[in-house]
Amino acid sequence: MTMVTEINQISSLYEQDFCLWIETTVKLLKERNLKQLDYDNLIEEIEGMGRSERRELENRLIVLIMHLLKCKYQAHKLSQSWIITIKEQRRQVKKILKNSPSLRSYLDNIISECYHSARFEASEETKLNLVTFPEINPFSLAEILNDEFFST
Repeated sequence: MTMVTEINQISSLYEQDFCLWIETTVKLLKERNLKQLDYDNLIEEIEGMGRSERRELENRLIVLIMHLLKCKYQAHKLSQSWIITIKEQRRQVKKILKNSPSLRSYLDNIISECYHSARFEASEETKLNLVTFPEINPFSLAEILNDEFFST
C-alpha cells in the first residue's frame, strides 16, 4: 500500500468513524509517524478546540454577568439559585483561565461584547425594560470574578 493510499484511508476515517480517527491519529503521533498524519483534519480539530474554549468562556461570562445584573436591578427577587449560578459560573471561568492563561487577554477583549449580550438576556429574563440596565458595563472584571461580590 502506498503512502498516499494510507493517508487517504486515515482521512476517510475522519468522516466514517471519528473516534477511530482520533485513536489512529494519537497512535501515529506517539509513534512519531508524521508522514501518515491527516494534517488537514488534525489542524481543523485543534483550531476547533481553541474556538470551543473561547466560546465556553464567553457563554459562562454572559450567564455570570446576567445574574449579576439581576441581583443589582432586581435585588428584591434575589434567590439562592441566582447565587449558586454566580458561584458556579465564576468557578468555571476561573478554571478555564487556569487551564488556558492566555485566554485572560481574550477575556479583556470580549468583556464589553459579553456585557451587551448579558444585558439583553437579563432584560428578557426579568421582563424589565432594556433601558433599566446601563449601556456601559457597571461591573469591573475584578468585581465580576470576585467571589465576595454579590455572593451572599
